[in-house]
Amino acid sequence: MISKNQLKYIRQLEQKKYRRREGLFVAEGTKVVGDLLQRYRPEAVFATADWQAPAGITPQLVTDDELRRISFLQHPQQVLALFPLPSVNSLPSSVNSELSLALDGVQDPGNLGTIIRIADWFGISTIICSEDTVDAWNPKVVQATMGSIARVNIIYNNLSEFLDSLPADFPVYGTFLDGDNIYTQELTREGLIIMGNEGNGISDAVRAKVNRRLLIPDFHQGETADSLNVAIATAITCSEFRRRL
Repeated sequence: MISKNQLKYIRQLEQKKYRRREGLFVAEGTKVVGDLLQRYRPEAVFATADWQAPAGITPQLVTDDELRRISFLQHPQQVLALFPLPSVNSLPSSVNSELSLALDGVQDPGNLGTIIRIADWFGISTIICSEDTVDAWNPKVVQATMGSIARVNIIYNNLSEFLDSLPADFPVYGTFLDGDNIYTQELTREGLIIMGNEGNGISDAVRAKVNRRLLIPDFHQGETADSLNVAIATAITCSEFRRRL
């Protein structure tokens, strides 16, 4: 049975300040929890009787009604788990020798979760987020990754200062409406792809440090959409980089 204290504790983890204070985040559903269990040891697992627990995991059994009370989903899926926040604070040395993503002020949890999933699909292991990007451990973000958050390193940093630390000739890509057609430009195996805020794009401070400006061209004759959703633009950009391999 879920106690009132447990219910309150779990529900508080929807807020960033409590996640930071407790050092925990919430994951839900068989796919997301299953993927995370391959990398992290959970602090607690709450599951209905029909969930197939992996070896070594003993969940606290709950009823369907109790799971609905603690869940952040409209339709809970058998299991909810609390995992420790990853303690990744420093950038891996491989950032200078592989393709990575940087996010400048992305605000929508669904967009961030989808971008993490896209990075996982295209074999991008590191995402560097500006300090004003939405928290990756928000339950909505975690759910939107569909388990990919277990395989992608997410690091929050002062993005402008990080860019200053890169070698002067390191490829730093950004997408702009006045950039050069991505399909006709030379793309490198290593580099940093920066994606900007949903409404304002890449900030002025970061924009000044982009040395390779790209455009995803539209092919519509006449009036068309003003821009692409940031997650869709990320998918198109990553796909073109990987296609060149």
